[in-house]
Amino acid sequence: MAPPTERLNDAIALREAGRTDEALPLLVALADEFPADAQVQYQAAWVHDVLGLEAEAVPYYEQALAFGLPEPELEGLVLGLGSTYRNVERYADSVALLRRGTRDYPANAAMRCFLALSLLSAGDANAALATLLDVVLDEPPSASIERYRRSLSGYRDELRGVATGA
Repeated sequence: MAPPTERLNDAIALREAGRTDEALPLLVALADEFPADAQVQYQAAWVHDVLGLEAEAVPYYEQALAFGLPEPELEGLVLGLGSTYRNVERYADSVALLRRGTRDYPANAAMRCFLALSLLSAGDANAALATLLDVVLDEPPSASIERYRRSLSGYRDELRGVATGA
């Protein structure tokens, strides 16, 4: 079956225009009609997420992941599904997927922030804070961060249980 390009583009345009209530039934219908189309499944997940329907978004995200969404959408899917797993209290799944995301997309600071949130939700406050400190320390330097880089790095390592040599 040929991909539903025009109908999909219309639904995406509605979502992008903030008309998510109108996009939802179109994307659900497309997802039902094209269950093996990763792009359709991803867009259906996305619109559910935007509407706060995280539990309903999960199966669409998982289908898109299973069918191999191409880049650059895969990066957004990993972040979206990882965050959604956290919102539906699937903390272990969230942490695992977002760890994969931080490995595969090391420049994506938002991915690391969502991983920190998931680590916190999973009960690992030290790893969460250390992950956020990684984000702060790895981003382009600011005068305030550079001034305290050594101290912040030491605190991060301490949170991870790494010997600081002090």
